[in-house]
Amino acid sequence: MKINRTILIVEDDNKLNDGIKLALRNEFFCLQAFSLQSASDIYKEQSIDLIILDINMPDGNGIDFMIEIRKTETIPIILLTANKMEMDIVSGLELGANDYITKPFSLMVLRARVNVQLRNEKISEDVYKNGDFCFDFGKMEFTKGNTVLELSKTEQKLLRCFIENKGKNLSRSQLIDYIWQGDTEYVEEHALTVVVNRLRNKLGNDSECIKTVYGVGYTWARI
Repeated sequence: MKINRTILIVEDDNKLNDGIKLALRNEFFCLQAFSLQSASDIYKEQSIDLIILDINMPDGNGIDFMIEIRKTETIPIILLTANKMEMDIVSGLELGANDYITKPFSLMVLRARVNVQLRNEKISEDVYKNGDFCFDFGKMEFTKGNTVLELSKTEQKLLRCFIENKGKNLSRSQLIDYIWQGDTEYVEEHALTVVVNRLRNKLGNDSECIKTVYGVGYTWARI
């Protein structure tokens, strides 16, 4: 599972933004942005799992913001648009949006669409392929080219956490909580470092996939 399923709501209408947050807060951690500049600042500082993005923002076009995100990220983006803006919808989908919903809309329908996008993302992440790597978490089969990688249960959990949060900075405490759920009180300080180093060694020349973020933790850099 992902660490901290977080949704960024980018909508300048305060009441609508608050309403979306209210509809989703029981299932997700919601961050609110009322301008594209604010959204950009939050996006750079936080690990986001899905973005609900209004196309027409007071300080710019939401599609331009989406284009910037798509240069490095594949996270789900749901566009919000007013009625009779068919060209915006078509353009948004062609440029990388996962879904759209027109105003006015049912918050229940929006919640359902959010869940569909996150469910689809989870299914797609059961198998990760990038270059020589092929990681099948469902079958617990991990290969690099023709070489089978023998990973311990702890290494598998660490790898899955990295893959499901690829490109995002994960703190040491987040990783420790994820790997040793409920037993962190007895985990030695250097235990995470040992597991990371073991995994790096098994990945071989591609160990730079796991980059150290000094003062924070680690990130999977091979998106």
